[in-house]
Parts: sequence; structure tokens; C-alpha cells
Amino acid sequence: MELLDVLTELARSGQLGPVANGADWNAVTEALGEPFEVVVGKRRSWPRLLALGDLELSVCRCQRIILICLQTWRDVVELPAGLVAEQRFPGHPTYADVIAALDHAGCAWQPYPPLTFDDQCAIQAISSGVVFVFEIPEGEDPILNIAGPQPHRHDCPAAAETHATP
Repeated sequence: MELLDVLTELARSGQLGPVANGADWNAVTEALGEPFEVVVGKRRSWPRLLALGDLELSVCRCQRIILICLQTWRDVVELPAGLVAEQRFPGHPTYADVIAALDHAGCAWQPYPPLTFDDQCAIQAISSGVVFVFEIPEGEDPILNIAGPQPHRHDCPAAAETHATP
């Protein structure tokens, strides 16, 4: 399996193994292991940003995944054991390679104008809504930076409990 296969599966289904928007965080950690927490700033508030290699996940207070982001801009992309047999892949997939892989898999896509401007462009897989954002280095072909489905919106029961008045 190669990184393009992983990206194609994400584009087709909107998920990677047990990692899906709305998935139970405990089920994901049981299948893939414990993540490391990416602390932004000094506050530890909800949602929390957690990482399993280059797979970054935002987890709501109610223990549901609300955002999935696969970072592909590094020289080596690492994915968690249990998700794929090979855990390390060369990074920097090109626009042409991603498009060819999606087309070969029969995964329809379209330009995604909200994230296409200046030195980046984006496409969206039609079936899953997964967005692929490419950086366009000056004088070079576009390189995939990140990929992931749209954020999961939900009425968090834990947030409602926090705001309830006694």
C-alpha cells in the first residue's frame, strides 16, 4: 500500500479504518493506540487536538472525533500501526499524482473554490466531501499539504451539561 492508496480510500469513504467524523474516541484509541496531544497555547480546552503520527484529529469533550486532517507536507508521512501495514510513506504527493489516483479509482472530484487562492488550490471528492489542499511553490507543480473531510457538526451533550444551571 502506498500513500496514494490511503488518500484514495479517504476520498472514497471519508474515513480511514475506524477514524471517521463522529467516531467514538475510545474505539479509535483501542484500535490504533494512544495519541500524543498537540497543545496549542497554554490552555488545555476542548476540543483537543491529538495526533497519531501525521494523522491529526480534533476530539470533542463528548469523546467524538470532529475533525480529521492527514498532514502530507512532510518528507515522511507516518500513520499509526493498525491503520495500514506500512507506517511510513514518502511525503509531498503531487497534484498530478493525486488526481491520477482518484481518477484511476473512479473517485469523482471537483475544484474547491473556498480554499483556492494565491499560492494554493484545492479539490473536493464528490462522494465523501473530503478536501485536498495543495501548496503551489513558486515555479513548481502543486504539492498536497493536507487532506480531510469537512468538520463534524453536532450538538455536544457534554457541552450542554457544562452549561446547564443547577
